[in-house]
Amino acid sequence: MTEHYQHRARKRFGQNFLHDAGVIHRILRAIHALPGEHVLEIGPGQGALTEGLLSSGARLDVIELDKDLIPLLNLKYGSNPQFSLNQGDALKFDFSRLGAEPHSLRVVGNLPYNISTPLIFHLLDNAGLIRDMHFMLQKEVVERLAAEPGGGDWGRLSIMVQYHCRVEHLFNVGPGAFSPPPKVDSAIVRLVPHTVLPHPAKDHRLLEQVVREAFNQRRKTLRNTLKTLLSAAQIEAAGVDGSKRPEQLDLASFVRLADQLAN
Repeated sequence: MTEHYQHRARKRFGQNFLHDAGVIHRILRAIHALPGEHVLEIGPGQGALTEGLLSSGARLDVIELDKDLIPLLNLKYGSNPQFSLNQGDALKFDFSRLGAEPHSLRVVGNLPYNISTPLIFHLLDNAGLIRDMHFMLQKEVVERLAAEPGGGDWGRLSIMVQYHCRVEHLFNVGPGAFSPPPKVDSAIVRLVPHTVLPHPAKDHRLLEQVVREAFNQRRKTLRNTLKTLLSAAQIEAAGVDGSKRPEQLDLASFVRLADQLAN
């Protein structure tokens, strides 16, 4: 039976299957799912984490895009009443379909590099449903998510994710934990949506616009890079030094600039 279901990792889905038992155990310990919780696993692959998530007693929804993996996942877990399989693209998935209570959904995934950023933004649009997220990502993406102002990693991704979430870089994972081994190091990150935003913007779409413009030319001063949106006087009025470069500004400063634009 198993012979029929030997699955080759597919390049177009960016698949790298996790097989290192020690790493799997460490991730499951970090998530610490409990009976009665509602967990959503994105891209379960061959079920490396699925097994442990189900044995926690949590209710588990999974989203899998690769049609070839559906029979394998159904064969392994379909008889468990706590398991629900959704075939489709997580980038287009309507998370409200899962019937989760506000701030209750725990999201887990080993995310392919090519979709990780758009998928995180899609999940942040649904942040009101989510209690926390644990992702395996490329290490450099996790470093950008967890970055602080002043360094080269601080940018649009850091700011927009930290606007919505507390970010914790938990631990790194080497290529040998996967089959086939990727060419890069990976890392586990925990994102916890704020129940109360620390720096709420009047309009978070304007915040996105300001941040995108600012980092379009990150070597230039804010006065130059934001000139189509804000005058030097308006930048000043927001309490921001226009001669600084965007990577020198913290989240609160970007929110003040966006609010200035909203005015």
